[in-house]
Amino acid sequence: MKYYIIAGEASGDLHGSNLMKSLKQKDPNAEFRFWGGDLMKAQGGTLVKHYRDLAFMGFLEVVMNLRTILNNIKFCKEDIQKNRPDVLILVDYPGFNLRIARFAKELGIKVVYYISPQLWAWKEGRVEIIKKYVDEMMVILPFEEDFYRKHGVHSHFVGHPLLDAISDLQEISIENFKAGNGLNEKEIIALLPGSREQEVEKMLEIMLSVRPHFKNYQFVIAGAPSLPKEFYQKYVDDNVHFVSNKTYDLLRCSKAALVTSGTATLETALLNIPEVVCYRGSKISYAIAKRLVKNINYISLVNLIMDREVVKELIQNDLNTKNLVEELNKIVSGEKRNQVLNDYELLREKLGGKGASDHAAEVILKV
Repeated sequence: MKYYIIAGEASGDLHGSNLMKSLKQKDPNAEFRFWGGDLMKAQGGTLVKHYRDLAFMGFLEVVMNLRTILNNIKFCKEDIQKNRPDVLILVDYPGFNLRIARFAKELGIKVVYYISPQLWAWKEGRVEIIKKYVDEMMVILPFEEDFYRKHGVHSHFVGHPLLDAISDLQEISIENFKAGNGLNEKEIIALLPGSREQEVEKMLEIMLSVRPHFKNYQFVIAGAPSLPKEFYQKYVDDNVHFVSNKTYDLLRCSKAALVTSGTATLETALLNIPEVVCYRGSKISYAIAKRLVKNINYISLVNLIMDREVVKELIQNDLNTKNLVEELNKIVSGEKRNQVLNDYELLREKLGGKGASDHAAEVILKV
């Protein structure tokens, strides 16, 4: 079959690549055309556009880049019409993908949504679009099935694909990792500042402000594959290091982590690393978000899934040096660290076992 996949972010590239791998195992004649990144490209097929050309963060940034976004939507529609896939697979990225869903459905193409947009947090009205234009909805968070059932939409809980990605990791030697990446003998605090340039610049400055209070640790920045190594050099010094495309290895060798809100918060938890979740947007974007987001008490996936505070979230004005130092101290040792690690075990139980990519592939083939 001919598959057309659209993933507009780094996390979508990861999950899309694992889905492609499962589809190839079940469909030897699989042909892929996709919007994604390097991980999807490694699975074969035609990369139409890289996600680094699609990702715009925040309401203000979207408005400023509206012409580019609209041109991308137009180009995508033309490309789908020209290539006529058997099925369109949408991976999260709702602002773009829901527009494409309608177009594809009207062409008579089957539409599958893999990894639900966070409609339970905001823009709940988009459920009606999914009702009309999506043939199959596959969700990866256990509470999302109840959300869609409430709105009269059947969905499949396939499990969380991060469990697949993490379970396939080979054992790692902390000593070898440090030696291979020019790190010293101190324990590591990992910094995950995000994947978009404007986001990284905003977050790294505040994350690195805690250094004078943690002189017995070295800080290591996890570089995003969408950004060049040169971008990070201004932040590097004798006790601040940088690794690229090794985020999972870095986390597994770390004592604790400071993580920008997003999929990385769940990845860090599943790798069993205590973390502080950080978020600071532009004042305008944050003000708009506060008005639109409803019915949720947390921003990190860890806390949302557990429905209580497992990891500390420092948001907007609360994200400052004093609070970061206080919360980081709690998780490098002591009772709070132990509690977080115990809660991570319960988190994994809630997410079920591995096999999300295989389950999703089975649903797609039935469609």
